Amino acid sequence: MRGTLIVKLFRSSALSLTAVAAVLSTAPALADSSMIAGTDVLRTWNLVVLGDLTSSSEVEGRTFVGGDLNGTSSNYQISGTVDSGTGVPGLTVVGDVNGNTKNLNNGSGAVVGGNVNSGFNLNGSPQTVQVGGTISNTNVNSNTVNSGLAASDPGFIQDLNQQASLIETSMTGLSHSLSTLDANSTLAINGNRGTFNAQPDADGVAVFNIAASDLDSIGEIQFNLNGADTAIVNVTGGSITLNDNFLGGTNNLGEHVIWNFPDATDMSVTTAWGGSVLAPKANATTGNYIQGSAVFGSLVQNGEMHVGTYNGGYYPSPTDPTPGGSSSSSGGTDVPEPGTVGLFGLALAALFFWQRRRMRPA
Repeated sequence: MRGTLIVKLFRSSALSLTAVAAVLSTAPALADSSMIAGTDVLRTWNLVVLGDLTSSSEVEGRTFVGGDLNGTSSNYQISGTVDSGTGVPGLTVVGDVNGNTKNLNNGSGAVVGGNVNSGFNLNGSPQTVQVGGTISNTNVNSNTVNSGLAASDPGFIQDLNQQASLIETSMTGLSHSLSTLDANSTLAINGNRGTFNAQPDADGVAVFNIAASDLDSIGEIQFNLNGADTAIVNVTGGSITLNDNFLGGTNNLGEHVIWNFPDATDMSVTTAWGGSVLAPKANATTGNYIQGSAVFGSLVQNGEMHVGTYNGGYYPSPTDPTPGGSSSSSGGTDVPEPGTVGLFGLALAALFFWQRRRMRPA
């Protein structure tokens, strides 16, 4: 008798779950599954500015701006080596695009939450430009330009704000997480030269913990990766000046070295810098190029951003790729819409109540 009841219960549950699935199929879909966080932010974008970016320069890879994009004419995705198959546009701006005309290159495309007051030059086709507000001074040619999307699709702005919030939270969390790592490698200072000798652990990760005064005391940097997949240089200090010369050049350091500045609130980059820069709280100014990825709180950009971006295999846990979540090689995170979560909970509650009534004696 009990076995028969269990079989009947299983069959009725299966039918009920089918009904729940049908109900959920009418609910809003999961939010954009391409939400990117943690070290995947460094892999995806050449430049990330959490607030406003004022630029008179160029970015070889992709750019994400959490506030407004201002300044004179500037160039985006000028490198033809950037993979366009990811679906991530060459330029993403959550706010407005102001100032002089911005140049989008190599079919990069753009997503803008506000208005494009400056206009775009679309160099290389086909390009797709999605704009929440209005767009001016743009010759469409054979490209696709859609404007007014914020009015017709509330989810357009919601997804942009969600991605911006996720990036800011995860970059701040990543910077803090890296700063707590124990050092296993040392900086040797000899006169004007500082030599970083990486001593990677079994996972290929080398960690240096130094102070801003150490950088101030040297003028030349020799970086020896010694086979490290990822070298993390944690630098303490609120005010940072990056003005050192790299012996042997900066090539490939951006793909494997993360310079982490968890305390920095202001930063000045005056020389060519080798390695990715993580400074999510810093109001920064660049006067020369950075070879690697970079994250700033706000930026006045007078120097170029060069690829390659960070490409190491380091995925710290649990704050990466998503705060409080598990690691993922793709970095994509499905984030349910609040309405979907509520409807799913309501459906499960209804199923539970229905089963209890069927099992209750007559």
